[in-house]
Formats: sequence, C-alpha cells, structure tokens
Amino acid sequence: MNWRVPKIWEDGECFILGGGASLARQFCIPDSLIEAVVKKQESALKYSPYLSDLHNKHVIGVNMSYRLGDWIDMVFFGDKGFFLDNKDLLSQLTNLRIGCVPYVRDVSWVKFLVKDNKKTMGITSDPAKIAWNSNSGAAAINLAVHTGVKRVVLLGFDMNVDEKSRQWWHQYYAVRNVEKGKKIFARHLECFADIAKDANRLGVEILNANPDSAINEFKKINIKDVL
Repeated sequence: MNWRVPKIWEDGECFILGGGASLARQFCIPDSLIEAVVKKQESALKYSPYLSDLHNKHVIGVNMSYRLGDWIDMVFFGDKGFFLDNKDLLSQLTNLRIGCVPYVRDVSWVKFLVKDNKKTMGITSDPAKIAWNSNSGAAAINLAVHTGVKRVVLLGFDMNVDEKSRQWWHQYYAVRNVEKGKKIFARHLECFADIAKDANRLGVEILNANPDSAINEFKKINIKDVL
C-alpha cells in the first residue's frame, strides 16, 4: 500500500547512515573491531556503544545500517535483492521500514514509496514519491526532506574506498573488486548536483560528515562539529 511521508521531524535535523567505511572512523571505533566486523567475526551491533551520541537523534539507516541497533528510527532500502536477502530480519524490527522497490508494495510491514518517473534525480516534493537518484543513500535524502527537516547530516556517504581498500563499514555484501566499485561510485555521484540544487531551493542544509568523501556538493564537516 502506498505511503505518504508525514512531517514528523518538521524544522528539525536528521542523520542518514550510509554504507561507507568512514562511518566507523568518524566515531573512533577501534580498527581491530572494524576488522572483526568486516571479517564477520563480530556483529555490527558491537559498533552501537560508539555511536551513542546518535541514539537520541532522528536517524535514517540505509540498507545494512539497520544492523547497528534499534535506535535507528527508519530503515530505508530501494533494492529488491537487499530486501530478499534481509526480509526475515527486517520483518522482526519495530523501526519504520520504508522501501521504494515495487516488490514490497503489498508487504504489510513495509511503508512503500513510489519511485518518481518524472523526477528521477534530485528531490521530489510529492510525499508519496521519491526520486531514486540511482542509489538508496541518495534517495534517503529525499525521504529525510519529506519528514520536514531543515538539516540533514550524511554519514558513510564516501563514494570511494579507504586507505585499506574498504568500501563499507561492514562486509555483509558480496565482495567486489575495487575497480568495479569505482565504476559504481562514479554512476552514483551523478545525482548529487541535482540534490544540492533542490535542497537549496527548499531551504534544507545538507552536511557531509566525511572530509574525504568524493561527494563535493555539500559542506564537509567532522561529525564532532554537530554532536
């Protein structure tokens, strides 16, 4: 059933958790723990105490970010493969679970948003639709704007690999080589100019909490600057 996003965070701020490796570094999570999570020797829940400053904030977790803890308000995804691989765990959550892949339209516990066919990049103003922007992280910015926030802080929006060739703060996805990853990141980067333009028009500030991010359309900060 189609959902219309209510303005539940009007004039507030929210934090969006992406998949990039910088998310763990920004919160000074020990490298030994990061390695253990990446090697699947530890659960991503082990990161949660280090992220305690976010526990009382408005938070949207993109894709695998739902594994960081039940303090995440909204879990957002846009890929059928992700949903099929994680539906059993997702079904057990109490968080809002929001998807824009038609496969979940009739799943009772998923709030479904339609991908806007006319506004494929940027931010659509229709609260029943979302601009897909070719990736879930960028689409989640549109979801945040629908809630009425005036500031969005991006975490783990790297669109690159770190010094240890890590593409994510986890390793729940199938391993892909670095060169393939770079090509995917290049495609994902194409939407952010449109998002920045629309956000400016709507009076929404977007901050990128990774000084080394390949996304250059938003002001780059350290997460300590806003917590």
